[in-house]
Amino acid sequence: MKALFIGGTGTISSAITRQLLEQGCELYLLNRGNRNETLPPGAKIIQADIRDEARVAELLEGLSFDVVADFIAFEPAQLERDYRLFKDKTRQFIFISSASAYQTPLSDYRITEGTPLSNPYWAYSRNKIACEDYLLKQYREEGFPITIVRPSHTYDERTIPLGVHGRKGTWQVARRMLADKPVIIHGDGTSLWTMTHNRDFAKGFIGLMGNIHAIGESVHITSDESVTWNQIYEAIAAALGVKLQAVHVASEFLDACSTEDYRGGLLGDKANTVVFDNAKLKRLVPDFVATTRLDQGIRETIAYILAHPEHQTEDPEFDRWCDKVIEALDQARKSILA
Repeated sequence: MKALFIGGTGTISSAITRQLLEQGCELYLLNRGNRNETLPPGAKIIQADIRDEARVAELLEGLSFDVVADFIAFEPAQLERDYRLFKDKTRQFIFISSASAYQTPLSDYRITEGTPLSNPYWAYSRNKIACEDYLLKQYREEGFPITIVRPSHTYDERTIPLGVHGRKGTWQVARRMLADKPVIIHGDGTSLWTMTHNRDFAKGFIGLMGNIHAIGESVHITSDESVTWNQIYEAIAAALGVKLQAVHVASEFLDACSTEDYRGGLLGDKANTVVFDNAKLKRLVPDFVATTRLDQGIRETIAYILAHPEHQTEDPEFDRWCDKVIEALDQARKSILA
């Protein structure tokens, strides 16, 4: 198989890249080269900024692919550019959308690919929906061979999967745990969530590549494991070897007192119970199964980050904000009881 990835080094795409290269795929990566030093040998690099359409068209002259996948498109205009570049160069175009595009709040917590797409809380999700609409139009009217993939919360060894964190990543929450400080869990921590290790996601994704039954289809790829946020944070604390000190805070309050986009990231996503039905994926990729249990994956992630200080990015601003939120709740409690 001959494939081109736009991106190829991110959380979702890096595991796909590794597995394809191990399988002997002729894989091209089109990116700016900022993180290619972490790639395994074998990838063919086309170093360019995809936003420079004329330059990219020049570099792609004479090339064609079995599969082209864009991992970094977020707005319809970017898909319009992709269509111009690849309409005559690929047998399958895969767009990475988002499971956050599904109906929010859900009328039924069990999500299938037939669940309506609607998210009034998050512009990111609405843009992904608009991207899907554009591609479906090109498929129906022009025969553009698309497949839409909807990941949910996918993680790897470099980032701790969390609900509430700052702009500089998730390490500061782990640092608070190690310092015996309380950490914030949105809501009461009992809503169900689904997290998928990127190597499991990669198995499903690769099974859709070159799959004639996936053309014109939308498919989500997730684990079948459902866990609560309390369980997620307990697993992180256990991997760190500390006792969890959790402070539960309403998502609406977190959104109201932060400059972070918790309206989108929490109210439009992580604050809601989601359980995915992967029957469609398993029909298309019969051997797909997610084998990394969350607590096992988190232990791997924690061990990797502790061994690699370059991934321990501190976020003192977020740390101070957590202290202020927790103190404000404590003061409110005391004032009511006074």
